[in-house]
Amino acid sequence: MLAQVAIVPSAPVLLPELSGPDAPEVIDVRAAALAAAESLGTAAERWVAIGADGPNRRISSYGVDVPVTLRAGGDDERSPLSMLIAAWLRGETSPAASIRPLVVDPLWTPQEAASAGFDLAASIGDYPIPVGVLVVADGATALTPSAPGGGDRPSAHALQRTVDDAIASVDLEALAALDPAACEADGVGGRVALQVLAALARGHEMTSELRYADAPLGVGYTVATWTPR
Repeated sequence: MLAQVAIVPSAPVLLPELSGPDAPEVIDVRAAALAAAESLGTAAERWVAIGADGPNRRISSYGVDVPVTLRAGGDDERSPLSMLIAAWLRGETSPAASIRPLVVDPLWTPQEAASAGFDLAASIGDYPIPVGVLVVADGATALTPSAPGGGDRPSAHALQRTVDDAIASVDLEALAALDPAACEADGVGGRVALQVLAALARGHEMTSELRYADAPLGVGYTVATWTPR
């Protein structure tokens, strides 16, 4: 049974130990992500985290040793960044929760993402207790002059508006229709995870709470909660 969905960015700066005390620009997105994860923990103690594949690392690889785990009593996680963020949010907000990772290939086609989403929906639907889904997904990377994606591009702003509007309104068709080439060009690393979500959520009437949508470091960070009616 699908209990709730939380959407958060795949951003190391969410961790205060990594962003440092002089990064006030990330305070609001961190608070929003923690609130979304706390809500997810209230709704369910079993989570599935959906996020992009990447190098298997520990948080210590990013400069500070912050052990994180996908379940209580687990070993310090060595995973792609998306799963490290999921593990950190679990530990900070919902230590009784456990996470099953669904690591997706960032090069999957929309059809491959949809297939994974339908399979996950069937699995969750058959589960006898509530299951929360944590989607870890970054947006465009070219939203300010100093952005890591190479500056401030109108195409990136337009694409980020599409993503934010779709998340805010639970527009599954818009998420499913995200163009892989456009997303690659403007750095939307969360495309596949969002398209898995679009398929997973079909057949559910959802209400959305958009908790944050901005680009404090030139990258689109969106935080939301979707709750089945």
